[in-house]
Amino acid sequence: MSAVRMDGKALSAKVRGSILAETEELKKKGVTPGLAVIIVGNDPASEIYVRNKERACEQCGFYSEKYALPEETSQEELLGLIAQLNESPQISGILCQMPVPKHISEQAVIDAIDPRKDVDAFHPVNVGKIMVGNFDFVPCTPAGVMELLDEYQIDPKGKECVVVGRSNIVGKPMAMLLLHRHGTVTICHSRTQDLAEVCRRADILVAAVGKAGFITPDMVKEGAVVIDVGINRNAEGKVCGDVAPEVMDKASYMTPVPGGAGPMTITMLRGQCAETKTTFLDRSRAYHTDRLRQLEDIRLDHIRFALEALRAAARPARR
Repeated sequence: MSAVRMDGKALSAKVRGSILAETEELKKKGVTPGLAVIIVGNDPASEIYVRNKERACEQCGFYSEKYALPEETSQEELLGLIAQLNESPQISGILCQMPVPKHISEQAVIDAIDPRKDVDAFHPVNVGKIMVGNFDFVPCTPAGVMELLDEYQIDPKGKECVVVGRSNIVGKPMAMLLLHRHGTVTICHSRTQDLAEVCRRADILVAAVGKAGFITPDMVKEGAVVIDVGINRNAEGKVCGDVAPEVMDKASYMTPVPGGAGPMTITMLRGQCAETKTTFLDRSRAYHTDRLRQLEDIRLDHIRFALEALRAAARPARR
């Protein structure tokens, strides 16, 4: 048996078309989603990723701003830029590419981004919303994985789901999304006892450890769905995932690397940027509507007070 290859490139193109249509509808209302991308320093991998994001924004008709800051940028300067972008009406999503230089606190950067513009969904407010299931958006890689499962009509409900990796970016949110879809979820990590045995229980196995070929055929149940979100380079310098290629002969469905979960990550970023703009507008309208009601109530209170004062003045004075 050879697994069905879960084609992330094809699904990405399909979702891009949907996002472009949504963007065109927003533009008709005078609204253009805008993404600000910040990169600090000269990390080659980050620069490639940022270029891909810029290209993706252009393809979807988004407005975008890129801020390439020097390595010596201070934390105060970076947080000041984020504060400006938080207030900018042109920007609906803010993304600060990690890692940042060591003299800058990643958590301080994450905390500084307005949760309503946090398209990476790393802010504690958004992390909490993911936990309770009342979220506006989620980290892009887990979101892309769920889109792939839906596209291939793979329902996590009632299935044993094992996530190998507990990062805040992929592992933990991935586990929560599967749990919200009624999967029975186990998170594995470097301290897990008998990892291979736990993995063999999985109906859906998600590998997110960042080690080339870490998941081998003996760790996979016959007919399991295997999602490989790892992007590594092997000894020959070729791009590969966390799952050994031989697992393809044992799984029922599997994402290839490259071409599986990877293309969906940037595509979901675009979708969440458009969604953020729509959500922000809806909240803004709701705020202004409530504010108008409050002002109307205040105005009526003032009228009542004035009328009462006039009545009091018109009453004859008591002797």
